[in-house]
Amino acid sequence: MKTVFTASRLYTPIEEIDHPLLFTEDGQICDISSRAQKEVGSNTRLVDFDNSVLAPGFLDIHIHGGAGLDLMRASVSELPELGWFLASHGVTGYFPTTVAAPLDSTCAALERLADAIESVPSNGGAVQARPLGIHLEGPFLSHKRRGVHPPENLVAPTVPIFDRLWQASRGHVRMITIAPEIPGAMEVIAEAARRKVLVSIGHSDAEMPIAQQAVTSGARHATHTFNAMRPLDHRDPGIVGEVLTDDRLTADIIVDGIHVLPPVVQLFLRAKGIERAVLITDAISATGMPDGRYQLGPIQVDVKDGKCTSGGSLAGSVLTMDRAVRNVVQFARWPLKDAVRAASLNPARAVGFDDRRGVLASGAEADFVVLDPAGQILKTIVHGQGY
Repeated sequence: MKTVFTASRLYTPIEEIDHPLLFTEDGQICDISSRAQKEVGSNTRLVDFDNSVLAPGFLDIHIHGGAGLDLMRASVSELPELGWFLASHGVTGYFPTTVAAPLDSTCAALERLADAIESVPSNGGAVQARPLGIHLEGPFLSHKRRGVHPPENLVAPTVPIFDRLWQASRGHVRMITIAPEIPGAMEVIAEAARRKVLVSIGHSDAEMPIAQQAVTSGARHATHTFNAMRPLDHRDPGIVGEVLTDDRLTADIIVDGIHVLPPVVQLFLRAKGIERAVLITDAISATGMPDGRYQLGPIQVDVKDGKCTSGGSLAGSVLTMDRAVRNVVQFARWPLKDAVRAASLNPARAVGFDDRRGVLASGAEADFVVLDPAGQILKTIVHGQGY
């Protein structure tokens, strides 16, 4: 039986439809129209979310954990708990993200994460966010801009080391953050791009010409813009200057009001626009938990009043994606529709997903959220289930 969902409006998120009808069957969207254009058939279940908004489920391409679970340590059997937590904040898909650790430990984590991705049921199952690919944040990072990544675990980039990590993940690495100024980085960037991995420049002290060379070699994204990057200077634009001005690059940002202050969030959003701005959380295991000490891979992190630190440096966040969306509306006065796009369609396109993810359209996965007009999550639907 088909199920049709209706609400006050729907964001595709490129378009807005008033009084929509969203038809689903077998976990997919089979049609979208307005009530004025189409009727609900007699053999159809109707679910009415009156005074609400239907929008694509969020995709977090940079997340280290949550609900007390660290993604480099968690077992496959523990991940559903994280998936449920993320779904409660509107996330329907995510990229488990590594931190710099000994290569053997990283490979073991990649194998577990590959198991988790391959065990996701194709026909529905529990209503939880699903791991869809892996983001390698490291080990190819700048010592000068490493943040809290342990210096002893940083490795000079080579294609054989990248291939070892790729093989451990069984090809599930979909994104890699790399500092392009490190000797050997350009070869790895080119090889990763050849394998259709999204190459993201970050944790970098690169000058602007090196960042431009990285784009020429195949980089197409930037990781947590402004953080762990050579600062922007009006006579030495550096990597940030390239990120903000090159339309070949999408870029992500942590909009928690801690990593980047609201005026700079506005600057970023104006520079990258509604098509190239991507929201991430960089969330760690402490997300959704009380203040205390938590793990980030091999790193111990202290969390107090919403701020995560290790050795005096910021170490991830406790941001949730729904909060990031609302913060964009608050900080930059963006319409909710455009803020939703930065958390759904834009990351999906950046990582190379097809038209079935990050968008509400006929043939797409029936993964979507129900929001109130202020952007609060009322319900999350995964594979057509959860209402």
